[in-house]
Order: sequence, then C-alpha cells, then structure tokens
Amino acid sequence: MSLIAVDRAERPPVRAAAQESMRGSPLAAPLVRLWRRRALFATVFLLVLGLAIAALKVIQPQYVASGSVIVAEAEPGAHNASMAWIQKIGDPADIESQILVIRSPRLLRLAIDAGLTGPVLTECRYAASGGKPEPISDKKEAACQKLATDRNALVEYLQKRYTVISSGRSRIITIGYRSPLPETAQTMANALIDAFLDDQREAQASSRKAASDWLHTEISQLDASIREDETRIQTFRRRRGLLKGTNAPISAERLTSISQQLAAAEAAKADAAARLGEIETRGSRGAETAPAVLASPTIVSLKQQLSGVAAQLANQGTSLGANHPAIRALTTERASLRERIDLEIRNVAQGLRKSYDASNALAQALRSQLETAKTEAAAAMDDEASIEGMVRNAEIKRTRYADLVKRAGELETERRILTGSTRLVSLAELPQEPFSPKPVPFLAGGLVLAGVLAAAAALLRDYTDQRVRNPAQVMAGTGAPVFAQLPSLEAPGLVGRLSERRRELTLPEALERARVDPAMQTVLRNLHAHLVLAGGGESRTILVTSSKPREGKSFTAFALAGVGTASGRRVLVVECDLRRPNFDAALGLGRGPGLAGVLRGEVSPAEAVISAGRYDVIPAGMPTSESTDLLMSARMADFLRWTRRYDLILLDTPPTSLLMDASMLARHADGVLCCARYGRSQLSDIVEAVTNLRQAGGVVLGVAMTMVRSGRQPTYDAIRLPEPRNAGAA
Repeated sequence: MSLIAVDRAERPPVRAAAQESMRGSPLAAPLVRLWRRRALFATVFLLVLGLAIAALKVIQPQYVASGSVIVAEAEPGAHNASMAWIQKIGDPADIESQILVIRSPRLLRLAIDAGLTGPVLTECRYAASGGKPEPISDKKEAACQKLATDRNALVEYLQKRYTVISSGRSRIITIGYRSPLPETAQTMANALIDAFLDDQREAQASSRKAASDWLHTEISQLDASIREDETRIQTFRRRRGLLKGTNAPISAERLTSISQQLAAAEAAKADAAARLGEIETRGSRGAETAPAVLASPTIVSLKQQLSGVAAQLANQGTSLGANHPAIRALTTERASLRERIDLEIRNVAQGLRKSYDASNALAQALRSQLETAKTEAAAAMDDEASIEGMVRNAEIKRTRYADLVKRAGELETERRILTGSTRLVSLAELPQEPFSPKPVPFLAGGLVLAGVLAAAAALLRDYTDQRVRNPAQVMAGTGAPVFAQLPSLEAPGLVGRLSERRRELTLPEALERARVDPAMQTVLRNLHAHLVLAGGGESRTILVTSSKPREGKSFTAFALAGVGTASGRRVLVVECDLRRPNFDAALGLGRGPGLAGVLRGEVSPAEAVISAGRYDVIPAGMPTSESTDLLMSARMADFLRWTRRYDLILLDTPPTSLLMDASMLARHADGVLCCARYGRSQLSDIVEAVTNLRQAGGVVLGVAMTMVRSGRQPTYDAIRLPEPRNAGAA
C-alpha cells in the first residue's frame, strides 16, 4: 500500500469552501462577519423577537372608528356654480384649511358640549386599569378627573387621539378616533363629525335665519289683522242674521231646502193620486191587478193560498160530492181567503188616500214657507253685498299670509338641510377588529426589526472588534511572520458550531489531545522547523510569551518541547512566571525549589530539573512578588548559560502587558515567539507586545496563533493510494 502527499489546501473544508465561494459576491464580507458573530446575532435576534411577542401581549388593543365628509360641494339647487366656486373646488389649500378647522380647539369644544365627558372618563379609567376590572390608583383617578374639570386638558387629550386626513387627491376628509373601547371610538368620531357639519351649517345659514325671523314677525302681524277682520265680519253677520251654512248663507240654503221639499211633496202627491185612481177606476174585482195592490206582499201571499185551495177543490171535486166535509172545508177556506183579499185591497186604497192628503197638506205648507224664504234671501243678498268689501280685504290678507308662511317654511327647511360646501359621506361604524396591534404585521415587523438590530449589532461588534483572526492582519500590524496557526482542540459539536466560546481544556488534557491530533502535530512540526531554521541548527533559547494571560503560551512551549524531543533534541522547558506558577499543579510535578530557588542560590540548576518523560522541566517554584528583581540578577544570566547544554530551551514568561519580566529576558534569548489567541487577543495588544520586546533588545522571530477554529488552516497531509488492479500495473 503506497502513500502520496497531497496539498489539502487545494481542497479546503466545506465551511472554508463556502466562504471562498462567497468572496466574489458583494454580500460576501457582511455575510462572513455575520457568521463570525452568529452567537451575538442569535442572542439579539431572539431578545428583540421575545420583546416583540411580549409587547404584543402587553399592549392594549386599539380600535379606530372613522367617518367621512366631503367638502367644496355646491349647495343644493345651485345648478350654475360660479367661477370662484369652481376654483375653490380644485384648490388643495381649501382641503387643508378644512382639516385645520376640524382639528381646532374651538370645534373640539363644540364636540365636547355634545356630552363627550362621560365616554372620555370611561376610556381613561379603562386605559389606566389595563382593561382589567380593578380599581385604579388615586393618582390615575385624579388624572382622569382632571379631564372632566379642565377643558383645556380634555382638548389636548382629544387632539392626540383624533386623526383628520384627506383621502388622496379627493375632496373627502376622513375623521377617526383611536380608543381601546370600540363603542367610545365610534361615539367620539361621530361627535366630531356632527359638530363639524353643524358648525358649517350654522356658518352658512345666518342670512336665512335673519330672513326667517323677519318673515315670522310679518306673519304674526298679519295673523292678528286677519283675526280682527274675521271677528268684525262675524259680528256683522250675527247682527244681520247672515249666518253661514255648509256651502252658502243659511237663508239661501233654507230657500233651496224648502224648494227641494216642495218638489218632493208635489211628486209624492201626484204618485198617490195616480195609484189611488187606478184602484178606484177598476172596481172591486179589477183592483186586484192594480200595481199598488200587486206591490203588497200580503195580497200576493193570499192570492197564492187562494190558488192552492182552488186547485185542491178542483182535484177533489171530481171524486167527492159537493156535500163532502172536505169539499165544504175547502169552499169555506176559499171564501175566507177572498174576503181577506178584498179587505187588504181596501186597506191599500185607504193608505193611498192618506198619503195623498198628507202630501197635499205638506205642499201647501211648503209653498207658504217658500214665499217667506224668498223674502229673507232677498234681504240677505243686500246685506252680503254690503260686507263683500270686508271679505275681499280679509281674503287678500289670507293670501299674503299663506305666501309668507310658505316662504318661511321653505327658508326653515333650507336652513335645516343646508350643508353648504360640506355634506356627510358616512358616519363611523362600530369597529369589529382592533386597528393595532395586528398580530401578523406586528410579528412580521418584530422579525424584521430583530433581524436588522441583530445584524447591526453583529456587524458593529465585528467592525469595532480588533481581535486577531487573520495572519495577514497580524503580519501587517507587527511586521513579524506568522509561523503557525495551532488549531483548537475542543470537539466542535452542535454548541461549538453555533458559538465561538468553548470549554477550555486543562494543560494536561490539551497536551494529551495534541499528541494524538494529526493536524496539531503537523502545525507543531512546521512551527518547530521555523524556529530551527531561524537559528541555523545551533542550540536555541526561545522565549515564549503573550500579551495577555490565557493565550496558549504554556501549551505552545510544552507542545514544542514534545516535537523537539521527537526529533532527537534535548529540550528544557523553564517556567519563568514566578508570580503565578502553574507547572507544578497542572503537570503534577510536585512542589520544589524551582527557578526561584536557583536564582536565590538555594539549589543548583541541575537540582531544580524535573524529568517530564521525554524532556526536562524547571518549574517556577514558590510564588514570589520579587520576580523582576530575581530575573534581573546575575544568577539568571549564569542560569541561562548553564541551559546551553540543551539543544532547545523554551522560556515560559509572564504576559508582557502585566510585567516587564519577558522584556528583560528577551535580550538574553536567541529569539522570541509571541503567542496570540485566535478570536480573543487584541491586535493592538500584540503590536504593543512586539514593539516592547524589540525595544528591550529582543529578536521577535514570529507569531504563533493559538486555538484557531478548525478548517481555518491549510494542511498538506498524506492520503492513501488505491490498490493496483493487476500485478503488471503494480
């Protein structure tokens, strides 16, 4: 099985490939920055979205009721509008002026006079309690009561809640009111609309009102004059006896009535005489066929009975004898019926005689009354002629009175229905759905706002963040090459992919993982090679430091020691951090005199050496605050000369930004390796550290970036070749 070396930089990881593919896009840089700050982006996004959801639940629903009016319309009946009116219709400034009138405090006070204090107090208490049936505080109650007593405060309160806008380029003005109570919103909107329409009508109906008042005064005077004339005429009529009937004077109606009664009496007399003459001329037997006799129901009934008895007598006479009792009974009954018929005929004749006599007497009496009525009617006609002038004057006044009343009614009707240049389009309806907040648009806006704020926070944080992330960034700032990018040893996992904050391993755990991590070993070998080449293969004293604590300098020193030992070199790691030593505890070396004991002359350097397996270690020993003095002593120079027996000496020093210890040791070392933690170390701190080390006389060989996210470093690994297909090919 054969191996071949392949440059894996040509096949970058998936994440790096995705980033490379985006570099050609204008959104590449912002998207890379957002991905780098994805934890901050997610935090701000979820926070703002949560606040939006909480606000949606907390904010009281607001209802808006709105009605519309149209302005600059011609008055009813004005078919030919003037040029000034036509110009006013097309003037947008007139619409703006009407809007200002509607929003004016004067018109709001007119609406308040219509009884809006009660609904406003209800709305204020409802808003103060958050829509809950709970008593409000005294302070809020006092604020609500102030609206009922202070009209100026109430006007300011209403101005904030009324909305008056024009609908596009039309002449329609929409008046709305916003309230947490739908009934209040409808009431308040309609109140302002009614107040505006009434104000417009009152402003344009003043002239009609003056004319109407004058007409009513004239009508009252005419009414009094007509009443006086009628009283005078009636008095004259009573004095002269010229009383009115239904359709004419009583004397004329009486004459007409007597004439009609006389004609009826004469007709009744003639009719009675004619009927009586027919009965008398026909005799006793012939009278039965007279019309007056035939008109009597009694005679007709008796004749029918007589015919029935005659028929029975004829039927039974053929079979029975003349002396038969039945024949005798029928004969007797027939005779009785004949007598009754004759009696009824005489009675009819007597009745007609009486009718004739009565009609004759009535006609004579009516003739006498007719002559008297003619005399009275002639006298009444003379009296009527004398009062004709008075009646004519009264009729003229009545006609004028009727005209004035009609015109006054027309003026009053016009004044009541007058809209002038304004009329109602629609009143406000009771809102069924809240105007705000609407869940879908509100949440959509919350999502957009959350995305914008999260992106702004992430981009701002990334732009203002000067933490080390790019080797070119470090090289441009310090002028020193970046020897290596040591990968992070924490397993990514789901949390690791979403956040840059990972659990930091202890030094033993990190060293153990580094020994089995092929990518880490490759980077460490490259770093070791850079340091060896920089020294020409001689014994090298390398000072390993960083600008701030916890940036991976101790790990780098021990990892390099392991690589150096593997290459056949004798390696010594010296802990020069005398204030906060951690080799003893971290590596389990045990507490000894260490470097501090050597510098105090308590032990020799050989006695302070502790074997850590493949390489030797000299820990710092007991913590001391005299670290600077000890490192500046002559014993430290002697100690460094003693260490030259090793091929590679690694000095682990304190951070440069906290102590001068590293700067003092830099002049005694062959070179300085400065460590910078990826995504944490500030570029300004690294630049300052490199500058201070160089000013102290140290030679900064390069920079090692530690804890670099996986997939950020180009690698060049060995891959396995496929097996040959046949022996010849092999």
